[in-house]
Amino acid sequence: MPSHRNVPPKGDEATADAGPRTLKKYPNRRLYDTRTSSYITLADVKRMVLAGEVFEVRDAKTSEDLTRSILLQIILEEESGGVPMFSSTMLANIIRFYGHSMQGAMGSMLERNLQAFAEVQSQLVTGQAPLMQNLMGSYLEQSRTMFEKMQEQMTQAGAIFPGFPPKL
Repeated sequence: MPSHRNVPPKGDEATADAGPRTLKKYPNRRLYDTRTSSYITLADVKRMVLAGEVFEVRDAKTSEDLTRSILLQIILEEESGGVPMFSSTMLANIIRFYGHSMQGAMGSMLERNLQAFAEVQSQLVTGQAPLMQNLMGSYLEQSRTMFEKMQEQMTQAGAIFPGFPPKL
């Protein structure tokens, strides 16, 4: 257990390699990597993400899972500097889905689309460029089909529930 001075843990907890890599977030907002027994920055966490490393971020006192919060901080930093990926309109539309009955469907659709896009990108990296037109066509068709299904579900829900879907 860390003391009131936020001393990092020692012993087995710091050297355990089983399971996902554990990062601990202390009240002083510092991140501690239990695998390397050292403090790290958000830039280090970003490098872990880019390397495909499996990790979790836990509150040092409560053990609450803070992984999503840390990933959102990295996205915020990326969006604030350089060329943003998300337009203001897109972010506003995403916000409108929070608390909405279609929130889960929207999240699933975005996740599937991103996964399909990543698969297309990996084909490019492996040097299969001639297949790119077919893959991109498949990706776009998949996206269109998923969007049409979502629109159909929203239309059906609108027939049952007046005022649904919300204006986006």
